[in-house]
Amino acid sequence: MWFILNKSVNYYSKKLSAKRLERCYDIAPPRIIQYLNAETDYVKSLLRPAHQVLELGCGYGRIFPDLLPHCNLLAGIDISIENLKMAVSLLRRQPRTFFYNMNAARLGCRDNTFDIVLCIQNGLSAFHENPVSVMMEAIRVVKPGGFALFSGYLDNIWNDRLDWFIRQSKAGLLGEIHTEATGNGEIVCKDGFRATTYRKDDLTLMAAELGTIPAFTEIDESCLFCRITG
Repeated sequence: MWFILNKSVNYYSKKLSAKRLERCYDIAPPRIIQYLNAETDYVKSLLRPAHQVLELGCGYGRIFPDLLPHCNLLAGIDISIENLKMAVSLLRRQPRTFFYNMNAARLGCRDNTFDIVLCIQNGLSAFHENPVSVMMEAIRVVKPGGFALFSGYLDNIWNDRLDWFIRQSKAGLLGEIHTEATGNGEIVCKDGFRATTYRKDDLTLMAAELGTIPAFTEIDESCLFCRITG
């Protein structure tokens, strides 16, 4: 297990990493916990023992213990050094895990390296990069016949999602929610935090810019998966 250093930073690496990020999940309301579990279960159902998998925005390796038994190798990238240090500490006994400090829009990986690239839990929004660039890089490092998998929230979980972010704000993990600017799938905080939602039409247009046609799956009435084959 090891990781490579990159000097880029963003909101997550400065304010919302490692133990603070873990706390966000600890205070999640029951419906969000159900959503998170359903999302991970769906990903597990797609893995095979020989697969080499990359997660974009892996954080502190939250889902690694669930996924690792179902694949051959699991790598993660994140922009936060603190996240990666915590991931290495939590997974130090797992020899088939690798961590890289890297920007999702500029991956330092060779073409055709992974069977599956994951960008889940609304990761396209969290990176604050051009989402088409992130998609392009994910597809670039996928082996022929493999796929990149992106996920986002469905609109009917909006109230629960907003409740979760309000809890994070009250716990001091995020800034105060900017109520006037928050809505229509987008959460805005007064300290500059912003999380949007990419819906099926948005993802279809992004994929079209890359000359690809995505396949969509909805699960748990809460999560939209967008699959692009390499």
